[in-house]
Amino acid sequence: MTTAFTTVGTPVARAEGPDKVSGQTLYTADVDLPGMLWGKVLRSPFPHARIVNIDVSRAQEAPGVRAALTGRDIPPALVGRLLRDCPVLARDRVRFVGEKVAAVAADNPEAAQEALLLIDVEYEELPAVFDASEAMQASAPSLHPDIESYVGLPQPPSPMNNVFAHNRWGKGEVEQGFRESDRVFEHTFSAQLMHQGYIEPHACVVRVDDSGRVEMWVNNKAPFNLRSQLSAVWDIPENRITLHPISIGGDFGGKGSFMDTPLCYYLAIHSGRPVKMVMDYLQELMAANPRHPADIALKTGVKNDGTLLAREASVVFNSGAYGAFKPRVYLGGADHLGGAYQVPHVSIDSYMVYTNNVPCGHMRAPAKPQVHFAVESHMDMIAAELGLDPYEFRLRNVIRQGDETPTGGSWEEVRAEETIRRAAQASGWGQPKDRPNAGRGMAISDQPPGAGQSEASVAIDAEGKVEIRMALWDTGTGAHTMLRQVVAEELTVPVDDVRFTVQNTDAVAFDSGSGGSRVTYTAGQTALGAARDLKAKLVQQAAGLYETEKEYVTLQGGTFVIEGTPAQTVPITEVTARVISEPGNAIIGEMTYSATNSPVTSYCTQVAEVEVDPETGQVRVEKIVTVHDVGAIINPMTHQGQIEGGVIQGMGYALMEELVAEEGRISNLTLGDYKIPTMPDIPKLETVLLEPSTGPAPFQSKGIGESSNVPVAGAIANAVYDAVGARVTSLPITPEKVLRAIRERESNKP
Repeated sequence: MTTAFTTVGTPVARAEGPDKVSGQTLYTADVDLPGMLWGKVLRSPFPHARIVNIDVSRAQEAPGVRAALTGRDIPPALVGRLLRDCPVLARDRVRFVGEKVAAVAADNPEAAQEALLLIDVEYEELPAVFDASEAMQASAPSLHPDIESYVGLPQPPSPMNNVFAHNRWGKGEVEQGFRESDRVFEHTFSAQLMHQGYIEPHACVVRVDDSGRVEMWVNNKAPFNLRSQLSAVWDIPENRITLHPISIGGDFGGKGSFMDTPLCYYLAIHSGRPVKMVMDYLQELMAANPRHPADIALKTGVKNDGTLLAREASVVFNSGAYGAFKPRVYLGGADHLGGAYQVPHVSIDSYMVYTNNVPCGHMRAPAKPQVHFAVESHMDMIAAELGLDPYEFRLRNVIRQGDETPTGGSWEEVRAEETIRRAAQASGWGQPKDRPNAGRGMAISDQPPGAGQSEASVAIDAEGKVEIRMALWDTGTGAHTMLRQVVAEELTVPVDDVRFTVQNTDAVAFDSGSGGSRVTYTAGQTALGAARDLKAKLVQQAAGLYETEKEYVTLQGGTFVIEGTPAQTVPITEVTARVISEPGNAIIGEMTYSATNSPVTSYCTQVAEVEVDPETGQVRVEKIVTVHDVGAIINPMTHQGQIEGGVIQGMGYALMEELVAEEGRISNLTLGDYKIPTMPDIPKLETVLLEPSTGPAPFQSKGIGESSNVPVAGAIANAVYDAVGARVTSLPITPEKVLRAIRERESNKP
């Protein structure tokens, strides 16, 4: 697909960049209101306990304290993104280490912190369960005995203990597939608890005026959804709640949750003053909403020639103490347990399970990194048993145009095979390694865009300057710059003449917000539609001014071309100056767009090249090749940034990042102990982009934000095996695990 663009496809620097690097950008923690107090919370030291008594009297009398609350001081309503199962403050029991049990608002953060030390809480410890599979057993303590009363609980409720969502996908007859198979393989895998690692912690500021109207500044990427959640828990109409735009310092899926905001409101109500709450990183690592740990079991039937026939899969997600932090209650990525392959008979079960661990939420491509680590490791393990090259084994089974997906659906423009072939070519697959204990590993995944709703207006003033108005918070991805490019392309004006204005939640009816690879698709089509509406109005105005029909007027390069003898060319500014006579007026185009699930997905195949020290188990990633099935690329600079950032994040997941929980207590509560990749860890990164094809977003583009972080762990795991013949089936792939696998391999030799 080759199309001539002027602005789309150009590497445009982000307009907000100078403000960010100079410290001028306003984040939630920077908001300072007259009379504002600081809120702090007291958290449970126990994973499961009954609250016998809380005494806040000494805290209430402490200097500078304006409010001190327990769960008994506020309404008992539960909060959640969809499943409402989480108390604002614990009332009768706590279910994880770090749960909020009391809160104070004081003149400054130091006074608030001192007041927390004066709160006395008496607990009675209760039996706890930390392993999700154990929690499903009838003998385990039931953590939510009132579960069937929860709003948003999937119906019908699961009969299994502590399971609040059980989802199934599949097709065909799995048992028949196994009977027809020549060989059947079974393997199990596990993935760890992982924090999103954004720089800016969760924060909120709440002000309530004398009429009860609420104003908020929250680093939440889905403000309209948050407003709905808060309306429900506070029992006040949505139209009395306003969220003001604020910059978000990183997201990776974690900034969609309500976090401290419901509590901040009650502190503001009880103190009669605005209140700010900012989590520090100890609280973030203890009690935010990290990526789910998972236990995955795969059973696959194949023919002797390597043809896949049947796949039975189950994944048990450890949701922690609450399900409130997930917008769909379950993790839809579990449906990818069939992989990117043709499998006639498939059965997939996914379980969301309560335990006494930190509640989990969303992280970049929810469930898919866990799932594809297991699926792609499993594929290599089968290939090894069959004596097949992993590359050839994938080619034999990869999904192609016209094939059903493992869950019985279908995709258009399927390019999975092409990504596999290009990855093998770019990585030198099959060529001899240049050193001992080096290995290559391959993995593939796909990422469709998310659906959603958005609303935009695009205005042009008398001087031809364009303004996009949307209630879309940017999480640091450069979305606003991308949308400026889309509008500039449609209106044929310089991108520097287009500015983006973020509106508050009073300005439009609804916006789904960022996330789920939906922004380019949903917000992009909305902005494009508004620009087209404006363009049509401008053409109509030009036709009227120059006494012709609109069919004879086109807009090219910022100039109206009016057919005739002779043809006329009129700068867009001449038309706007003549039509817009009053200062401050503008011609406005509008669009409300609801995006449905797209029939097009995007495939990504990666090859990791590693070197393993067999004496220590240390893994060094030397190179990662990442091949992407793309549409038109709107901004090559931010597009490549998303790819490389995702690869590095995936590498951290594969090798080092883990919240270590011992009896429900996170033991690595600083960023010094929680390891993330740094510059010395970064390997050579090579990106291959297929020739652009059809995409569902503006100008046939596709999203890129989530895809590159998904296959990395599987590719690295397979490369480690290729290097030393030792298989690690649990993440992260630490030196200790590799060394243990090497020793087990040696001990099993005849």
